[in-house]
Order: sequence, then C-alpha cells, then structure tokens
Amino acid sequence: MLRTNRQALSDGIRDGIPIGLGYFVVSFTLGIVARNVGLTPFEGFLTSLLNNASAGEYAAFTVIAADASYVEMAMITLVANARYLLMSAVLSQKFDPSTPFYHRIFVGFDVTDEIFGISVARPGKLNPFYNYGAMLVALPGWSVGTMLGVIAGNILPPAAVSALGVALYGMFLAIIIPPARSDRVILIAIGVSFAMSFAAEMLFGDISAGTRTIVLTVFIAGIAAALRPIKT
Repeated sequence: MLRTNRQALSDGIRDGIPIGLGYFVVSFTLGIVARNVGLTPFEGFLTSLLNNASAGEYAAFTVIAADASYVEMAMITLVANARYLLMSAVLSQKFDPSTPFYHRIFVGFDVTDEIFGISVARPGKLNPFYNYGAMLVALPGWSVGTMLGVIAGNILPPAAVSALGVALYGMFLAIIIPPARSDRVILIAIGVSFAMSFAAEMLFGDISAGTRTIVLTVFIAGIAAALRPIKT
C-alpha cells in the first residue's frame, strides 16, 4: 500500500507540473489586481494559498475594491465557487468506499477545474495521494505567482501594470468562449449578463458591485436553468 501511495504521489506531481506552471502565469496577473486593491505581497500569497480559485479570488478582490461588507464577500465567493461543490461530489464517487474521511476533506481543499480534470481521467479508483501530488505543485505555483504579481505591481511603471492587468480578462475570455461556441444557451446567457451588468451599473450605481454581481449571477443562471435544464 505504501508503494502504491508513493507511486500515486509521484504521478500527481508529474501531471501537476503543467498545471502549476500555468497557475503561476495566471496568478501573476491576479497579483496585479490584488496590488491594485491594496493587498501586500504576503496577503496576496495567503489569499491564493487558502483560496485557489481564479474567479473566486477576482470576485473577492472586486468586493474589496468596492469597500463592500464581509457578508457580501462571503456570498459572492460562495456563488463564484459553487461549481466546486459539484466537482467534489463527482470526485467522492471515484474514491474507494474505504477511503478515510480526512482524505476526502484534504482533497476537497484544493478542487480546481484542472485538478478535477486530471483526477476524473484517472482509470479505476482514485488514490487521494494522486491529488496531493498535484496539489504540491499547483498550490505553490498559484500562491507564489500571486505574491510576485503584487511585488511586480509595486515596482513596474503604471503603464506596465495596466497592461498586465488586462491579461486576467483574457483568461476569463478563454474560459467562457469555448463553451459558448458549443452551446447556444451559454452564449445567450453570457450576452445577457454583459448587457444586464452594464445596465445595472448605469441604473444602480449606488449599489455595491458585489451585490449587483450576486443578484445578476443567481437571476441569470436561475432563468437559464429553468428554461433549458441540462439533461442528466
């Protein structure tokens, strides 16, 4: 069993190296955003270490910039990261029934889109040490990249900081464009969200950005799910 765990850990590290490198690049631009809302390098590092989620962290930074409340921050982070609840449920079915509960908790700490992808692709039952191996590479890449992004934001000239900040929006476009091209419902929902977000900014500018994002996310996603539910 020890050799099996060691091999699974090694496989996870191997498969996690490309993920960690990609996380480092993306989180660097996230660190620029963290710097712009007033976070220190250590605060940026700690935030990414404890919350390895690009959309969730960006949403939290947006709420910080808007000087919103802790309740709004908790709600928008929950909404932005809700998909990980479903991913965790799927991963739990990959474990052997005898897998201790504490392993499930530790694996659930760092369920990301990419780690989920390589985990569900593993044949047979999932060994939690495989996830630990991937996490050993992914978490440092994400948190150190964020910290260095904050540091670079304090050193680089404003024009360079602004240019690097745009890269984060490119990441979000890379996330939404592929599913939008293959599913017209998602395409329509994205278009509606752009329009309603702009309208909400014009009509309800006195309401914090965090509250507007929560309301629009739940409303648009709820309507789309009710009209065109995904078949099981």
